[in-house]
Amino acid sequence: MTIPALEFSDDQATAFDSVTDVLRGAGIDLDDQLLTPPKSSATSVMAVTGKAGSGKTLLLAELYKALENAGVEIVSGDYESRKRRDKRTLAILAPTNKAASVLRLRGVPATTIHRILYTPVYDPEYERIAEWLATGGEERPEVEGLTDVALDRAAAFYASNKSIPGALAAAGLRGSDFITGWKRREEPLDIGFVDESSMLDDKQFEDLKEIFPTLLLFGDPAQLAPVNQSGTMVFEKLPEKRILTLNRIHRQEADNPILDLAHALGDPALGFEQFERMVEQAAARDDRVVWGQRVEVDLMARSPVLVWRNATRIRLINAFRQVHGAPEDALLEGEPLICDGLELPLKHRKKRLDLEARGLIKGAQVIYLGEGRKPGFSRLHVMGAEDPQVSAASIVKIEKPDEEEPFIPFAARMGATFLHGAAVTIHKAQGSQWDTVQVFAPDLYAAARMGRTEAGQPLWKRLAYVAITRAQERLIWVVRNRLSMPTGPLMVDDLRSIAAPALSLTEPEVEDMR
Repeated sequence: MTIPALEFSDDQATAFDSVTDVLRGAGIDLDDQLLTPPKSSATSVMAVTGKAGSGKTLLLAELYKALENAGVEIVSGDYESRKRRDKRTLAILAPTNKAASVLRLRGVPATTIHRILYTPVYDPEYERIAEWLATGGEERPEVEGLTDVALDRAAAFYASNKSIPGALAAAGLRGSDFITGWKRREEPLDIGFVDESSMLDDKQFEDLKEIFPTLLLFGDPAQLAPVNQSGTMVFEKLPEKRILTLNRIHRQEADNPILDLAHALGDPALGFEQFERMVEQAAARDDRVVWGQRVEVDLMARSPVLVWRNATRIRLINAFRQVHGAPEDALLEGEPLICDGLELPLKHRKKRLDLEARGLIKGAQVIYLGEGRKPGFSRLHVMGAEDPQVSAASIVKIEKPDEEEPFIPFAARMGATFLHGAAVTIHKAQGSQWDTVQVFAPDLYAAARMGRTEAGQPLWKRLAYVAITRAQERLIWVVRNRLSMPTGPLMVDDLRSIAAPALSLTEPEVEDMR
């Protein structure tokens, strides 16, 4: 067959051919760019696995391009055209906003699993604009309150960034103007690609199989399995012939010392002290690896320190707040938070879907921008979300060392709950990447001393592998329990400069949430 015009490794070419055969059975012929009805209604699941740098993302991107060129409709999760539902569809998913944003930065229109499970309900007036943008219609809609100049701005935005909410925001609309609610998807789609599938739990996997007759999982078997999954990832339960393994480490060609360290962990004879010597030697010859004598506090606001133990996380968070002079009864603008879930009763299910669809799902990384208009509300920037700025009822919990109950500087009666995000556990960091990552090595040494294992491998090695591979450009291996002083105050000006206006979540309806 004719594969894309780039240099595939042998294992990538084999995987591309295998996926092509599966798609042909689903009625999508990439060779002839021919779309036909699927031959079977049975669910077909295949996995592409490999360690960091093996080319999984490259393969995913090339398969996406081939499907789009064949005429398959790409469903983004923010809008689905009614007029084109007879076409074959593809959705590219990730478990978190940050993981989806990593793909979007590489030109792949990814969205979160939640945004596919639940679809937005548009106001009919503004749905005409969405339909016009999505279908490339020639007849410009006439909508009261929107000028031709505003529609031109929307069209220009959509031409360069395939986001309907972003285009409508460019026209001067807020999310609460055009999205009236969310509903569970009723109609199945055709094909689903799931990146970072090592993070999937069994319930998410079953939900996805209900929606996608053809499901392709991309995952790294060396990462940490979801909590309560007994160290097993969903793709490891597939028949052997349904798992395609990529072995060649493509990014190694660029002489990447970070990946060199990550893959050295695969040596069963390697001990922790020997590995630390390798880190120190790498730092001596390449500035992309740093042997750190202290935690750099300036990095913690946007790139959390990665730790193993909760006690370490809490101590680092309190030290971060202390050196910035944060008061106990308030947050400073620019403090990082992690969404810890939603505290809403069942009768507010619609509000829960709204918050989750905007990116406030468990584990979402958020920057605090300031107080909202109502008591207990916060203005927030959701890292990695397509429409990042929101205002939501918030319950903020600041955990204290040696205290069972967290301190709550302020709280709404109900809403999104947050923990501080200056430090996070390595488990919660899965799926995310940052330019610079700080790994708190004393925690990994403690894991090594305890001798714990997971799925037959020393736990410290799995932790170290996941932590190291979160770094895109620079790895700081912190070896001492010290914290630097900040060089300046926390900043949010770069986040406020984002063009899209803040989306108001529940704030106008606070009286209804009793």
